[in-house]
Amino acid sequence: KELFNERIVHNTAELSRFPSILDQLEFRKHVILGVLESKNAFRPKALGAVIGRGGLLHPLEGGVYRVNEVMKRDLLSARYGAHASNLGALLADALAREYGVEALIADPVVVDELEPLARFTGLPEISRKSIFHALNQKATARKAAARLGRAYSECNLIVAHLGGGTSVAVHQQGRCTDVNNALDGDGPFSVERAGQLPSGDWLRYVLANSENPQGLQKKLTGLGGIVAHLGSNDLKLIGEAISDHLANRQSRTTMDGPRCLLVVRAMCYQVAKAICALAAVVGGRIDGVVLTGGLAWDRRIVGEIDQRVSFLAPVLVFPGENEMEALALVAQGAIGGTEPIREYVEAGLRA
Repeated sequence: KELFNERIVHNTAELSRFPSILDQLEFRKHVILGVLESKNAFRPKALGAVIGRGGLLHPLEGGVYRVNEVMKRDLLSARYGAHASNLGALLADALAREYGVEALIADPVVVDELEPLARFTGLPEISRKSIFHALNQKATARKAAARLGRAYSECNLIVAHLGGGTSVAVHQQGRCTDVNNALDGDGPFSVERAGQLPSGDWLRYVLANSENPQGLQKKLTGLGGIVAHLGSNDLKLIGEAISDHLANRQSRTTMDGPRCLLVVRAMCYQVAKAICALAAVVGGRIDGVVLTGGLAWDRRIVGEIDQRVSFLAPVLVFPGENEMEALALVAQGAIGGTEPIREYVEAGLRA
């Protein structure tokens, strides 16, 4: 039972005084402690665990992990990359120490259960990586399996998380055996990701713009996709422009309705192609296609995808990211003994 849900927003000016993301740790900790202490519903003595978002660690199997010294060292040194999600485990640890309970993370973005065949590219120097919305993908896949009356470990599901970035994954009897790298913009283009690009054209573009490597990265992640085509990531505004166009009425926005419709449909087209491609991984034996993430609230987007993929299996829709609920459920299982708690170890060592 959720006692309360508080969204704490820090604006750019507030965070700009910190030289790095990790320098924000104590500040964020004290803000969270202040909010907790202001809530009558919060009873420290009843606390069983603190669980946080997993950050950039070495590739892991899905599951619940204890926040230990090895994990903290990798996060504090940004060994595998700097990202705000790296603060999740560190904040969980700081709060858990405050209240004398266990600190955990679950299904971080680096969950890697790829089959060997899924790692190959046409160049031996480059392998495909598993970086995706693992927490919401796994939690939603379990919900979908339950709706189908099956255990997650018994199902073959294709899950598409639709948001600023899009990840499309095949979950094969409880393991995510193939997925696009949603961080680097691989796979279908999304609201803010360029997606897979024609290699030769991209190479020539890079060579022509090589003096600006940071700008090139932004083209792939942050300023690609719908943002690049329409100049906005505001799907509400884009949706209004489309609705006005289809209703043949005066536009409430300055956006080009027909162009917006074409770009959104193209995005859905690419997502549907990715879903159908992954069906080949399991020989077409799919129990369900699952749509989740923020864009799954949009009926037009869901409908566009559904009409192209529903021949595979029933399409199940779970809008939103549901990450707080997912973390709470796995933490309950961990402290209740139904979910094993794994130990994070050095890369190359077995847990």
